[in-house]
Amino acid sequence: MKNNSNAGVLRVIPLGGLEQIGMNITAFEYQDSIVVVDCGMAFPDDDMLGIDMVIPDITYLLENKEKVKGFVITHGHEDHIGALPYIIKQLNVPIYATKLTIGLIENKFEEHGLMETTRRKIIDFGQSINLGHFRIEFIKTNHSIQDAAALAIYSPAGTIVHTGDFKVDYTPVYGDAIDLQRFAEIGRKGVLALMCDSTNAERPGFTMSERTVGTTIDTLFSENTRERIIIATFASNVDRVQQIINSAYKFGRKVVIQGRSMENVIGTASRLGYLNIPENTLIDINEMKNYPDDKLVLVTTGSQGESMAALSRMAADLHKKVTIKPNDTIIFSSHPIPGNEKAVSNVINELYEKGAKVIFQDVHVSGHACQEEIKLIYSLVKPKYAVPVHGEFRHLTAQANLAKSLGYPSERIFKMHTGDVLEFRDGEAKIVDKVQTGGIMVDGLGVGDVGNIVLRDRQKLSEDGIIIVVFTLDRASNQLLSGPDIVTRGFVYVRESEDLIDEAHDVAEDALGSALDAHVTDWGKLKLTVKDALGSFVWRRTKRRPMILPIIMEA
Repeated sequence: MKNNSNAGVLRVIPLGGLEQIGMNITAFEYQDSIVVVDCGMAFPDDDMLGIDMVIPDITYLLENKEKVKGFVITHGHEDHIGALPYIIKQLNVPIYATKLTIGLIENKFEEHGLMETTRRKIIDFGQSINLGHFRIEFIKTNHSIQDAAALAIYSPAGTIVHTGDFKVDYTPVYGDAIDLQRFAEIGRKGVLALMCDSTNAERPGFTMSERTVGTTIDTLFSENTRERIIIATFASNVDRVQQIINSAYKFGRKVVIQGRSMENVIGTASRLGYLNIPENTLIDINEMKNYPDDKLVLVTTGSQGESMAALSRMAADLHKKVTIKPNDTIIFSSHPIPGNEKAVSNVINELYEKGAKVIFQDVHVSGHACQEEIKLIYSLVKPKYAVPVHGEFRHLTAQANLAKSLGYPSERIFKMHTGDVLEFRDGEAKIVDKVQTGGIMVDGLGVGDVGNIVLRDRQKLSEDGIIIVVFTLDRASNQLLSGPDIVTRGFVYVRESEDLIDEAHDVAEDALGSALDAHVTDWGKLKLTVKDALGSFVWRRTKRRPMILPIIMEA
């Protein structure tokens, strides 16, 4: 053991989740043990055409498969559990999480047929689990979903506290307030590093209690007694849904749940006892016609303007069961995630066009800690090193500045990039290496089969379209038997551009004829000749670069 240069060395390796919102996954390694915290997905960027989601590249974990002891999950949001079904198929190790989080993970595993093959264990707050050289304790925190946990990760090299996503809520809608006492107790014993949520590190003050939203919703119900109310929120914000149900019950309204993810989460939460729904309050969408509008509330997905979500389909008249009527009151109970502002704005405009009343201010509080709460956690945990996590680089920088204001010198603060290896050796920390990381794109059932080249092709197709040139050659004599025929999609409207297409046909025919006269028999070269000639011609005439696909049929 003494000869091992890694004896007594703790390595922290974020494989995703830094410099972005989403795809959170971090490996903790000590000798022959690796524990992975969270396994989330990210939403695709605008230029990822047709991509459903992005999951982390776990090459490093696969290369060290025999060391990985399990996944420890902080809470049930998609950016922390969304990639699990895909990753578990490559790396089948046990999963440890709190009750609601396991329930939401099992929803996914049922869809992917993984229930029989994967070990899952429910952990209570205050409980610890031993995984290799690590002991991990779950600490109660508050967030916009229940059963959120911070983790105390004990190793022979020292203790790391990972807050998960959190805020300090003294009056949560469900369950207990954050266990600040336990943070302080762990802090007194000595903490090597604090990995703290940075999402709201730019915002001064405290995050409001989730319960304040309940008061706002009550007020809105009392101001809109004659209209049908439609509220869009995050499916996973169970406490928000509980408050909407409470208000609906108080004002004698029936509740309809719309959106697949909303139905899944609410079904799981109520089955596990995290939602209290008064009898006869929930009704099926098909029963809506039995009630007047002023007795109905629809709780729906689509608060982020997602094109396939229920509210977006209602706004675009694509929903089979719900049509937006004039005077409907639509409440957005969320803030747009950075990057979604335009999509949300589009949906709001469509709703206004239909005569609906839209309310999108002050019906949301964040699930993340603002500056004063972050300072509170630092002062309780008193870590030797500050390692901001969860956020874009500006959020990590904001938390680093907070740590500086609390007296931490720059050399004790680590603003890491995804893939950095932070090593703790003899109580000292430094970044020593970088491992392979990145995003793997999921498109339908294909995982990782769409890369940058395919995306570039999709981009090109979306910008300038495609020209297909088909011609038939005699295999034996290499004589042109028919064609070239030209088919276009997304390039020009053919009926109005017959002259252009005719000229393109002549250009292709000339190029092909010249090549055949020169006794070119290699089909690859023939295709390239036609492609180059057509490409130059089209660029001269239209200043566009469509994808050109020559196809040779043989006879």
